[in-house]
Amino acid sequence: MNTLTTLERRGMAAISTPGGKMLIVAADQRNGMKAVMNDAPDGPNSITAQQLSDAKADLVRYLGNAAPAILLDPEVALPRVADEGVLSRDTALVVGLDASGFETVDGLRYTKFVPGMSPRRVRELGGDVAKMLWYMRPDLQDDGSRVADEIRELVKACTDEGLLLIVEILVYRLDGESEEAYAAAFPGLVAESARLSVECGAKVLKLQYPGSAEASAAVTEASAGVPWAVLSAGVDHETFIKQVETAVANGAGGAMAGRSLWKDSMAVSAETREHLLTTRALPRLQELEAVVDGTLVASNGGWSAP
Repeated sequence: MNTLTTLERRGMAAISTPGGKMLIVAADQRNGMKAVMNDAPDGPNSITAQQLSDAKADLVRYLGNAAPAILLDPEVALPRVADEGVLSRDTALVVGLDASGFETVDGLRYTKFVPGMSPRRVRELGGDVAKMLWYMRPDLQDDGSRVADEIRELVKACTDEGLLLIVEILVYRLDGESEEAYAAAFPGLVAESARLSVECGAKVLKLQYPGSAEASAAVTEASAGVPWAVLSAGVDHETFIKQVETAVANGAGGAMAGRSLWKDSMAVSAETREHLLTTRALPRLQELEAVVDGTLVASNGGWSAP
């Protein structure tokens, strides 16, 4: 296990429920958030930066402030939600360092930093924790690869800054790889990505649901004591909480939920946003927290206390 420093332990506590499980509302999407704002008269592509910023502020106000932590981007949401007092003093701020999209080099995907971002800049934006996304194919990359070097470098820089870093890993299908071959390889790719990330110094992981209880247990073993949280990957809420229940029962340390919570609650209309976020997205967050903490479990097609 990669040991947390005292400051990193404080960061970990800030993003966790009273029951000690990670729970973060993911709202660092930019184009992905625009895409679900379907009430824009001229379509999602017409949404302005100001409109997106307003939407993110409301997402914080009516949903994120009810969670232990919220993940936001430094291009649209920040520093506005901090400077204007939208973000609650009781909700930790996780700052995403990764820019939208990726570049492909020799068939492999690589993410880039948002220009000007660094561990110090995260602190300047009021961040309690940092998050960086990397794409990985551990069957083609090892501890001497570019992605491994990048993880090691940022982990060290964040540790030197006294800042906890969440290492998010996405595995992906290669060009020319069949859907069947990728599906068969997927659980092992998630586990081996966890293993490689931990070997590179990762102290907290954000990972795709590997597909089953057995696969979740394999990820936990590969993580070697480093806590990992399940990301929602755009699935519906009902699917995600079942995945979270399975993953947590097999060693996962929590969840980081984005579109599963709010993808059908975002709108250009401020009135519609407020209504949907408070009546649809917020109850989902409350249910997810109960599942993460083990106070709500699946039972005969519904949910009940254990």
